[in-house]
Amino acid sequence: MEEIRRENDGTTKEKKRSLEDLNVIDDFLMNAAASDREGGEEFCRLILSTLLNRDIGKVRVNPQKFIPASTPNQRGIRMDVEVIETTAEVLNVYDIEPCRYHKKGLEKSNRFYQAKIDSRYLESGERDFTKLPNLYVITILPYDPFGKDYMMYQFQNQCLEVPGLEYRDGLRYIYFNTKGRKGGSPAIRELLHYFQNSTETCVRSETLQRIHEHIKKVKVLPEVREEFMRLDDIIYYEREEAAERAAKETRIQSILELLEEYGKVPEELKEKIAAQDDKETLKGWLKLAARSESLEDFEAKM
Repeated sequence: MEEIRRENDGTTKEKKRSLEDLNVIDDFLMNAAASDREGGEEFCRLILSTLLNRDIGKVRVNPQKFIPASTPNQRGIRMDVEVIETTAEVLNVYDIEPCRYHKKGLEKSNRFYQAKIDSRYLESGERDFTKLPNLYVITILPYDPFGKDYMMYQFQNQCLEVPGLEYRDGLRYIYFNTKGRKGGSPAIRELLHYFQNSTETCVRSETLQRIHEHIKKVKVLPEVREEFMRLDDIIYYEREEAAERAAKETRIQSILELLEEYGKVPEELKEKIAAQDDKETLKGWLKLAARSESLEDFEAKM
């Protein structure tokens, strides 16, 4: 929900975007569209049917589902959109995770998510593991996670010694790259392009038109706008504070590095510099440290 802008002093700040500026790849908009009572399930069904290139039946949607850790010192997860498809033969679970930013350890992050999701589908003492649903962990990215220029990468476990031997654990990881040019299909390419640019000009099929009409409706819902403003303000101010703290630490470190050229900086002086919160004062001290002739000269003029 933010864009980066560079300030005159070289620091970067986040610029808030409006709800109208969001694309489907933004997790807030994806969740708002999926959780809408009137059209959320159909929205998810259309997206999955296109991305997986097969008909998806009736679905149930659990947006922004939090799965807590089993103990206080462990980590829980927050799923963006969980879609559950029940057929006569099997239960399919789709974890849809749009992610606008580069994520460190993407593959192992998804492995962790998969384990937490699976753990919810077997009760304590259950011995029949065939009750586990098929799980599709679907990650949608605005960059190529593997550098091969494909629009989709599908992974499932297999036997290395016998490549054709089926390993029926029901697990599949699928990564979609909105900028990929290889593989996939024209319909997938159009949908991924729409994920990245969710505007009328990118709508070129009946399916996309239905998706876009839903997105337009969701963006003007009062409850969605209210939630966006509340969430956006929290995120914006948290990141502003984090940026300010980082800038302060950088200035303090730069001042100390300059002063260390004159000798060991007294602990009392270090504490005085570290305790300063005023940005302009720190800027002045940085300039002073650069032109001072000694530690004593700096302390006398600060």
